[in-house]
Amino acid sequence: MSQATDMTDQVTEPTEPTGQFVRLRAPHNRVERRAIWWWTTQWLTIAVPVVVAGWIAATTWLDELSYAWLLATALTVVAIAVVLVEPRWSYAVSRWEVTDEAVFTRKGWFLEHWQIAPMSRIQNVESERGPVQRLFGLASVTVTTASSAGAISIDGLDERRARELVDQLTRTTHATPGDAT
Repeated sequence: MSQATDMTDQVTEPTEPTGQFVRLRAPHNRVERRAIWWWTTQWLTIAVPVVVAGWIAATTWLDELSYAWLLATALTVVAIAVVLVEPRWSYAVSRWEVTDEAVFTRKGWFLEHWQIAPMSRIQNVESERGPVQRLFGLASVTVTTASSAGAISIDGLDERRARELVDQLTRTTHATPGDAT
């Protein structure tokens, strides 16, 4: 579910038995604060080669293009801004929560992206730890559903919490009636 507005003000359709409306709220849990450094490292692995290539190009074309140094400087400033701002912004807006009924996530930098997966629709739960994630003691949990919207990923979890979450989701989905289709 992708929304550009804050869904805490959205009201869903009436629930079946009581006819009452259900108010959606933001997921409760933050990712680990260490995720800021993980995301910063990821951005640095992209930004540094791009900036270096920009400066090499600027010094190579200096005679042919008089504003090449200006473009390289602008590229450097933008790269520094992204590396410093984006990971902190992602940390500020990323939320997740697991209840007995569903998995909820909210992410997004400019456009908020909400995903909600009912337990009865979950088909697979995975945990992943890349080399940089391991360096920061983090892991990601991916929940695959019977939906064309794709999997739900909770990134930046403490590695122990990720293992516990996989166990919890496995137990809950096995105990939840439904066909996961």
